[in-house]
Amino acid sequence: MRIGLDVMGGDFAPKATMEGAVKAAKILGNDDKIVLIGQQSAIMQELERLQETPSLFDIVDADEVIEMDDKPVKALKQKPNSSLAVGFRLLMEGKIDSFASAGNTGAMLVGAMTTGVLEGVLRPCLMTALPRIDGGVCLLVDSGVNPDCKPENLYQFGLLGSMYAKCVLKIDEPKVGLLNLGTEAGKGNLLTSAAYQLMNETKDFNFIGNVEPRTLFNSNCDVFVCDGFVGNMMLKLLETFWYTTTKRGHTDEYLARFNYELYGGTPILGVSKPAIVGHGISSALAIQNMILQSRDIANANLADNLKVMLNK
Repeated sequence: MRIGLDVMGGDFAPKATMEGAVKAAKILGNDDKIVLIGQQSAIMQELERLQETPSLFDIVDADEVIEMDDKPVKALKQKPNSSLAVGFRLLMEGKIDSFASAGNTGAMLVGAMTTGVLEGVLRPCLMTALPRIDGGVCLLVDSGVNPDCKPENLYQFGLLGSMYAKCVLKIDEPKVGLLNLGTEAGKGNLLTSAAYQLMNETKDFNFIGNVEPRTLFNSNCDVFVCDGFVGNMMLKLLETFWYTTTKRGHTDEYLARFNYELYGGTPILGVSKPAIVGHGISSALAIQNMILQSRDIANANLADNLKVMLNK
């Protein structure tokens, strides 16, 4: 397994990305190799600081950087030698098996789509794992890419989330719920009402009906479906809740699991190659776990399994 990492992506790159890469390299198996993509001089400087040998990694020089405020499509075209653009070229050419970055989210989405959107997928989406009180995790789909959706988009988010839960989390029959302000069939706005009708008639996944946000952390639902506007608002609210409670000294084993660093990144679902987006403020621990998640997603052959389901 060859795992590509954008060394230049993130607010604390290349220091945090290199520290995370070194941590992950010591956890990965002998058959796994991290491919560092970025400015070679910066990579070598960080390896010297960390007193690590370059032979621990494969290094691909990319002398340009896509900044967080760059326009995604324009940046990928104007900076063909950026770590992001080079990473996706390597992914398309089969020279790496997955690609992860804590850099520009929009550029990551555009780059992931250049590797190919799965036939039948209307819109790729982001999936975020959240901790449940029983020790497992639930999935929130979409968590930020598609703020404006049609009912058929929500239907597909349910399918994509269900397949991720099966292939990566190894849940036999994931329970999929439509996030809504009530559990009754007629609840919600025009979007959720129409999406409910589509999802309620499906045999493609195990739809359990409308679910309320207050049930987000119990064991009754595995995949919570919503549009990207609602999903991203919920995600940022939860991050704020975790940050505020820990700053006030209130923490326990469960609250600690809300730390985004433990999950590493967010996979882009619906594209043909594994691409994982990390938080812009990713620390070394977050980068380490993003790399490990990249390995797990690549090993799960998620795209191939989705192709089979979409072509039924």
